[in-house]
Amino acid sequence: MASRAGIGYDSHRFEEGRRLVLGGVEVPGARGLAGHSDADVLTHAVIDALLGAAGLGDIGQHFPDTDEHWKDADSRDLLSQVAVFLEEHGFTVVHVDTTVVCESPKLGPFRDDMRRSLASAMSVSARSVNVKFTTNEAMGWIGRGEGIGALAVATLERA
Repeated sequence: MASRAGIGYDSHRFEEGRRLVLGGVEVPGARGLAGHSDADVLTHAVIDALLGAAGLGDIGQHFPDTDEHWKDADSRDLLSQVAVFLEEHGFTVVHVDTTVVCESPKLGPFRDDMRRSLASAMSVSARSVNVKFTTNEAMGWIGRGEGIGALAVATLERA
């Protein structure tokens, strides 16, 4: 077996009147994020990490924001499609490690739900997914509360 790693990053600005969805989990009472789909930055970062590890492009190539078909798409559905695509190309997801960067809301109470949601969409154990949270220490656009960023690292194996 050959192991491969990929890195993913995504960010979106806050937008009033939208739901906040992270890792496929809705965070109640929080401002949502602007985007063509549901703007789930965490899931988008995971998708890019997976595709990068496999050498199969990026989220924008597979689900372009210029295509109305993906308007308001559920990012968990996109992640599930990517997981099937990877399997068709002989890849197995071994582990995904993520970090969400935002000043607020506090996301700790949603960690386990996010892990389970992402794992389910990839058909892996929740033990194969790690979700962490940090702030930007009040620096930059994230620190000013203008949006959220997320990073992910994925490890795949190919037979």
